[in-house]
Amino acid sequence: MGTSVRAFTAAIVVAWLALFQGLLVAVNGHFDYKDALTKSIIFLEAQRSGKLPPNHRPKWRGDSALDDGKLANVDLVGGYYDAGDNVKYGLPMAFTVTTLAWSALFYHKELQATGELENVRAGIRWGTDYFLKCSSRKNRLYVEVGDPALDHQCWVRPENMQTPRTVKQIDESTPGTEIAAETSAAMAASSMVFRGVDRAYSRRLLNKAKLLFQFAKAHKGTYDGECPFYCSYSGYNDELLWAATWLYYATRRPVYMKYILEESISANVAEFSWDLKYAGVQVLLSKLYFEGQQNLQTFKTQAESYFCSVHPESPYHQIHVTQGGMVHFRDGANTQYVTSTAFLFTVYSDLLAKHSQKLTCGNKEFHSTHLFSFARQQIDYLLGANPEGRSYMVGFGKNPPTQAHHRGASVPVLAPDTVVNCGMSFTQWFRKNEPNPNELTGAILGGPDKNDHFNDQRWDSPKTEPCTYVNSIAVGPLAKLATASHPAA
Repeated sequence: MGTSVRAFTAAIVVAWLALFQGLLVAVNGHFDYKDALTKSIIFLEAQRSGKLPPNHRPKWRGDSALDDGKLANVDLVGGYYDAGDNVKYGLPMAFTVTTLAWSALFYHKELQATGELENVRAGIRWGTDYFLKCSSRKNRLYVEVGDPALDHQCWVRPENMQTPRTVKQIDESTPGTEIAAETSAAMAASSMVFRGVDRAYSRRLLNKAKLLFQFAKAHKGTYDGECPFYCSYSGYNDELLWAATWLYYATRRPVYMKYILEESISANVAEFSWDLKYAGVQVLLSKLYFEGQQNLQTFKTQAESYFCSVHPESPYHQIHVTQGGMVHFRDGANTQYVTSTAFLFTVYSDLLAKHSQKLTCGNKEFHSTHLFSFARQQIDYLLGANPEGRSYMVGFGKNPPTQAHHRGASVPVLAPDTVVNCGMSFTQWFRKNEPNPNELTGAILGGPDKNDHFNDQRWDSPKTEPCTYVNSIAVGPLAKLATASHPAA
């Protein structure tokens, strides 16, 4: 080989290595998926509201919002803050719990092998204990605690907040089908998680799930009280189908299958999120189809449509994939779609493998290994296999973000009786261009834009704000990767 040819070849190799350095790290299995899994769950603990347990791991967090519900003469202490603020929103919180329960059910052995099963169960129970309080009165569900407008005018830790803890509810005259049905799904899925360890608690959750589903069906209407932060643009038919599916899984009662087959509405979609549940339902019902319930063929076909719409090698793909390999749906917490894509691709790849099936998209066939490889690519991107060569999980990997858009992490620990000047709080802590004083371990932040660019700055909230449902749905793929014989093969 001539000198010029060798030089040219070497240059190509160097360029290729530079471009795909992050990917090579993942291919060679250098990510500690078990550590990422553990940290992902620790982040959910950092989002807890209420009286914290003695074994609480983020030591910089303390008890908060211990009077929640007082304005409505009800105990609403507990639950989760959804993101970097101090409001408790019912819809995303319920989706967080449903997806965490899904991981606990489908990846039970993997979570047990990693030693994280009990931590996941504790995370689920922290949510379901709160939902039992929220649904303590018949045909009434408390869905939000805290005044979003006033909360967003004060950059303060939840331990020191003095903003009003107003309470919102849905009932017969003010329906909220999406939230009632999503909470029903959370309770039904969680009831199965606890069936073998606390039967009485499991029954209590299931009974409440049934009542909430009945309430959601009998009093239909979209609730816009969580706007502008959590408006349901997709309507409530997906949540009703989602709840009925989880109730069928939990009970195997024909009444829920009858609803699924005769009354529900489904659709072809290319997204799975806190607002749009169809793809998740279709994957769950595909499992039943593979197990012999042939009357669910339509849902299996719709599930295939989802995967063919998302997979970049499919002739029908619709979703933008960045040059670095990340699915990009929209700016603003785009990582929620990265982890949800990874989750559904992981689950479906397992179903295909178990039943010796393939995914067909037009003239192309995909084996289970293709789907799992794409799922792993999404997780690896978040952990460091990306053009910026950095982790997007706080406290994990190379050059992780340090300025999460998060009140509790960015404000130093203060004495409980400290009165914070809300007007000055943004100058004191929010606008400081320096690392947070408290590490928000495990938080997967909003992530880079469609050009793979990321700014680690607190005020760039679309890129640096974490959300509970980004992490909850990452638990399944991380558990699978942490225990796979050849996780990077």
